[in-house]
Amino acid sequence: MAIAKRLAEDRAHVRILGEATEDLAMLASFTDKRPSVKERLAIGKALRDQVPRADHARFEKSHDRPDPVAILEQQNVARVQKLVPVRFARMLASPFAFLRGSAAVMAADLSNTPVTGTFVNACGDMHVANFGVFASAERNLVFAINDFDEVHPGPWEWDLKRLAASAAVAARFMGGDKDKAADAARAISRSYRKRIRRFAEMGYLEVWYNRIDDRAVMDTLSAKARKRAERIAAKAREKGHVQVLDKLTEQVDGEHRIIEAVPLIVRETHLENGTPINQALDVMLRSYIESLTYDRRKLLSRYRIVDSARKVVGVGSVGTGCWVILLQGIDNDDPLFLQVKQAQASVLAPYVDGKLPFENQGRRVVVGQRLTQGAPDIFLGWGEGQGSNFYVRQLADMKGSTTFNEGDVDQLETFEEYCALCGWALALAHAKSGDPAMIAGYCGNSDEFDDAIARFAIAYARQTDKDYAALDKARRSGRIRVASEAMVK
Repeated sequence: MAIAKRLAEDRAHVRILGEATEDLAMLASFTDKRPSVKERLAIGKALRDQVPRADHARFEKSHDRPDPVAILEQQNVARVQKLVPVRFARMLASPFAFLRGSAAVMAADLSNTPVTGTFVNACGDMHVANFGVFASAERNLVFAINDFDEVHPGPWEWDLKRLAASAAVAARFMGGDKDKAADAARAISRSYRKRIRRFAEMGYLEVWYNRIDDRAVMDTLSAKARKRAERIAAKAREKGHVQVLDKLTEQVDGEHRIIEAVPLIVRETHLENGTPINQALDVMLRSYIESLTYDRRKLLSRYRIVDSARKVVGVGSVGTGCWVILLQGIDNDDPLFLQVKQAQASVLAPYVDGKLPFENQGRRVVVGQRLTQGAPDIFLGWGEGQGSNFYVRQLADMKGSTTFNEGDVDQLETFEEYCALCGWALALAHAKSGDPAMIAGYCGNSDEFDDAIARFAIAYARQTDKDYAALDKARRSGRIRVASEAMVK
């Protein structure tokens, strides 16, 4: 079977499921013979003739490369303007922080790199700080990707390259040299390559139900790394809505109220466009509830809203609309925190062909999370209101993650093991949404592909340093405004 034909058929099956109108077209899409694992592995291997694996090592800045600061400024046009200086301040904390906040810059760069044409539901903002543990619906801890704001169908290589580059930048941030940075990036690719091959041999349901639970994580780690992971898991088990209640609220007249911390947490009375908060909440709830199944609606209806506030989160997300809603169940000790977050077009969207079968960007985030994470939040939903798309999730539910500290050489000792976990989780996400056999066939069994990805990561880490310097120059020249350090923590 020709490679181009196979890639076209893979996308056509998905399209038919949503658009079949002709008689028997739907049935035909389910009865057509599918290529075997062996055939798909061979197709993936054959792609090396079109895109040699060594080609992935290249990162060459194009002569017409857009100004990275201009890309960030363009993103800021649609954001809350008084929070833009906070975003820049957080990005200027380090080159690693800059990389985290500049997914749009790297998406533009990745669009000029070689790809095989095999698509997955790409995260779009893949980096080593975008993983963590959270509670599954069965209340077990699972390790996976934890942010999906930029998720969009796209080449699997883009996620892997951004993740590997972030590992290289993070290794340097923690005090490692070029060799340590390359080893961290190589660990990402090696783990991804080996795991995607295992997923290629599994049945579809086996992949769909697959989880990286805390026991599986511990089994792969050294004694030192296991101790660190056990501390994170223990904190996650202790972190729930009750604990967040104590941290984010205070009691006023017998009821909990969210504590303000201007400008990061603010109890607003009106939106930016002047709409009263109560009116905006009503519109939001009407739209959000429509996205929930009946059982989730029933459960949510038992709670009542006690308070709400705007909250600044993350690095790249700063300035997008984000609200925290505190709801109460049977009493003050039965809280539920929901986060309502504005969803804008993915940074990948301008660089991939084809449109999603829906317009709402919040739905894009939710669908992407469900497709790749496999164990999403029971209150995950989306909606539209006041001219914006949004998605809703629980703010805290047994969540925990690794933090990276500048000059932390002790953490650097186990960083490669952590990178291997990230590569594993990315492979699982891609196996759920793409064709793991074709990807595995392309990557192969040798370390040739891993070495190429490591070289790319080092090259892009150098570019990140230059882009970070450009943003700092914009600060010094007065081109951008940056909030004080005291305001952003």
